[in-house]
Amino acid sequence: MSGEARKIRLIMDLRRSGVTDTRVLSAIERVPRELFVPEPFADQAYENTALPIGQGQTISQPLVVALMSQALEVGDRMKVLEIGTGSGYQAVVLAKLCRRVYTVERYKPLLAEAERRFRALHVHNITSIAGDGARGWPEQAPFDRILVTAAATSLPLTLLDQLAEGGVMVLPVGAQGGEQEVLRIRKKDGQQQTERLFPVRFVPLVSGELPE
Repeated sequence: MSGEARKIRLIMDLRRSGVTDTRVLSAIERVPRELFVPEPFADQAYENTALPIGQGQTISQPLVVALMSQALEVGDRMKVLEIGTGSGYQAVVLAKLCRRVYTVERYKPLLAEAERRFRALHVHNITSIAGDGARGWPEQAPFDRILVTAAATSLPLTLLDQLAEGGVMVLPVGAQGGEQEVLRIRKKDGQQQTERLFPVRFVPLVSGELPE
């Protein structure tokens, strides 16, 4: 089966699994996932599965990327913060949906690879730094939307503080190796409204000193 046929099959799978947002489906269709996975896994790029990318991290399965992007309800004028750049795949999907993505990654080798991919794909509305994701990016706050791609054990209040009034944050919460679920937090009148969306398995959100 050709790469194009695999991609079409994946989009059909996503539709069947509850991804109804046509902008999100279009973004996923336009981002070449094979460029974000290590060479040995390139033939699995359009399988609905998570794949290793080094540094103990993974590229999330396309269904999780699509459902979390859909839950974020991103508009094309919005400023979005992503915590955990990883391969850069989710950032590029978001970049197709909003005005600007700010993305933070603690592993410098992963960030360097992701930035190389952004340049190769001529994606110019992503700003990235190596940093402690749990700290967010206070200098650029507030953000209309925040997406976290690593599981916190509890709601990270530092990130909630960086969310604009009326904003939405989508993140996985739960213990490593235990049950985790994706939450959607809406900030309204300074209060948070929480919805529980679906179960997931993510690497943990780590804070503190950055590795070299």
